[in-house]
Amino acid sequence: VQLVESGGGLVQAGDSLRVSCVASGGAFNDYAVGWFRQPPGKEREFVAAISWSGRTTYFADSVKDRCTISRDNAKNTGYLQMSSLKPEDTAVYYCAAVARTAFDLPPREPYQYDYWGQGTQVTVSS
Repeated sequence: VQLVESGGGLVQAGDSLRVSCVASGGAFNDYAVGWFRQPPGKEREFVAAISWSGRTTYFADSVKDRCTISRDNAKNTGYLQMSSLKPEDTAVYYCAAVARTAFDLPPREPYQYDYWGQGTQVTVSS
């Protein structure tokens, strides 16, 4: 599975932004999708995840009131919608995918994902 993110950019604090992740080379509805970010000089961290069915979602505490995650299997695309952006949200945002399991629970650790996109830069100015 190949993943390509888009939608990043330079925004102001308080703005909203939606980043997308288009998948190819596999049946998208057979994969859980996670979003991670890596701020400058820091480790990659979990942001949000959605199960292959779309029924289960998880969010990091730092974004749970400001983010929604969704997927459109017909378009092979996953989305991360962020609102009330803060300068500390500045990071490279990555989407990741892993094949479905019997449990409809998306992973929350980077090592649990098998496929990664190249990332898209989100910069929030104060």
